[in-house]
Amino acid sequence: MDKLWAPWRSKYLYLRKHKECIFCGNRRSKGKKRYIIERSKYSFAMLNLYPYNNGHVMVAPYRHVKSPELLTDAELLDVMKLVNKVKVLLGKKLKPHGFNIGMNIGKVSGAGFAGHIHMHIVPRWIGDTNFMPMTANTKVVSESLEAMLKLLKI
Repeated sequence: MDKLWAPWRSKYLYLRKHKECIFCGNRRSKGKKRYIIERSKYSFAMLNLYPYNNGHVMVAPYRHVKSPELLTDAELLDVMKLVNKVKVLLGKKLKPHGFNIGMNIGKVSGAGFAGHIHMHIVPRWIGDTNFMPMTANTKVVSESLEAMLKLLKI
């Protein structure tokens, strides 16, 4: 049997459950450990620690709200403008063939942090879904978070 090694991901296997919302904890922090690539007036963009693909970014408002209709018009516009800016950046830097962009609203929909809405931007390439997830329940992500941060930090 062939084995795939990604030792840089091992530290994530041992993380404790978050006691606070990751978005509230990261929104004002500085430093590369937070993997924030861009900030705007009402929102920020950060790399996903558990990416579905290279360049998987989440855009969240600074304010802790559980559903988009609770945002002000200014916050909603700011989030969407930042989503567009990050999508353009990912397109230039990673050259994907497409994107999945969306929100999981509520725990039942798959939201890991149901109390703080956020948009996922996932670059996609032809062939990025292959036999690995189906036969080995494994997803191969070829670049480290540090490499993505260096490439995408605006």
